[in-house]
Amino acid sequence: MYLKPVNVLSSFLLFAILTFTHLSQAQTKDTLVLKPKASIEKWYDKLAIRGYAQLRYNGLIESNPNLKCEQCDRSWGDGGDFFIRRIRLIFFGQISEKVYLYIQPDFASATGNSLNFGQIRDAYVDVGLDKDNEFRFRFGQSKIPYGFENMQSSQNRLTLDRNDAINSAAANERDLGLFFYWAPKEIRQRFSTLVKQGLKGSGDYGVFGFGAYNGQTANRPDLNNKQHLIARLSYPFLFGKQFIEPGIQAYTGKYVMAADQLSSGVKTNASKNYLDQRIAATLVVYPQPFGVQAEYNIGKGPEFNKQTDSIEVKSLNGGYVMFNYMAKINNQLLYPFVKAQYYDGGKKHERDARSYLVKELEIGAEWEPNKFLELVVNYTFSSRRFEDFALQDNLQRGSLLRIQAQVNF
Repeated sequence: MYLKPVNVLSSFLLFAILTFTHLSQAQTKDTLVLKPKASIEKWYDKLAIRGYAQLRYNGLIESNPNLKCEQCDRSWGDGGDFFIRRIRLIFFGQISEKVYLYIQPDFASATGNSLNFGQIRDAYVDVGLDKDNEFRFRFGQSKIPYGFENMQSSQNRLTLDRNDAINSAAANERDLGLFFYWAPKEIRQRFSTLVKQGLKGSGDYGVFGFGAYNGQTANRPDLNNKQHLIARLSYPFLFGKQFIEPGIQAYTGKYVMAADQLSSGVKTNASKNYLDQRIAATLVVYPQPFGVQAEYNIGKGPEFNKQTDSIEVKSLNGGYVMFNYMAKINNQLLYPFVKAQYYDGGKKHERDARSYLVKELEIGAEWEPNKFLELVVNYTFSSRRFEDFALQDNLQRGSLLRIQAQVNF
């Protein structure tokens, strides 16, 4: 078959145009596929996870198996051996410019004679009111702003347990409520620096804070529809290179003795509501290298009276003083410390608002070979009178060597 040259040329040009068009379209598609799309950051991309775990042993040198401390460490005394004190996982993050999320469960809680149950410690949200979040509201379960040592994380605190006097204000230092915090941007950064530099800071609970909370302590329901009210003022001054932080805090409310906290036969008032109010003063001289930490509180609260077998509103008072030192050895940190404490009053969250008289001296040291591992050796000399309806005329004295290994991750 004979084809005219013009037809062949026309066909070739048409084929070339179609081929070029197809290749161009294909290249355009490939370019569109390969071109990275603008990523949209999700809120969960801003979350981080950290945590720590503590293993203790108190049975090496223990002079009195009847000397115990229910609130601080249940491995004291008879039956105490290796003990997991805390296993914490912390989920946290600034999920938007003005919203901060913090959730902390503990997997070493105790229920009766059973250990290592999971339980919420913190679950709260901070909502900022300005671009630097200098003014913010916190709602959920969190630490109530009362006492410097209560605010300190157990991950950072030198001594193995908090003092009885201030810590008796709230079991596990926490409750469910709404709090307002304020601190200038510069001071918020300073609060962070005091922790990051190994100075054992309390964290950022504002220069000023106030709020309302249930008052029955963490993970317990409100029983009287009346909130506790609290306020705190604390400021970390900088004199040259030395940080010094004084503070004052107070709260008031009505605490209800729940049925599961009462022995059969103990007497209470008709409503089981008891006045619960305190005021405390704080002074912290951060270890640079020498440090001092002292707090004292007075107030009124429910306390068991063995003379009448009843729970009554009684006065309370007590505090502590600790002298410490921070030594930097190469890339390691060593913190020797001495701490003395005193408390005379009730513990509302224990059975029958157990009555206490505590006199205690602790001598020890914390060694941090690196940021992932901490070892504490703590020798305790203790005199504790703790009495309730079933356990009267109970004064225990003794001493014990306490050892803790902590892993940070």
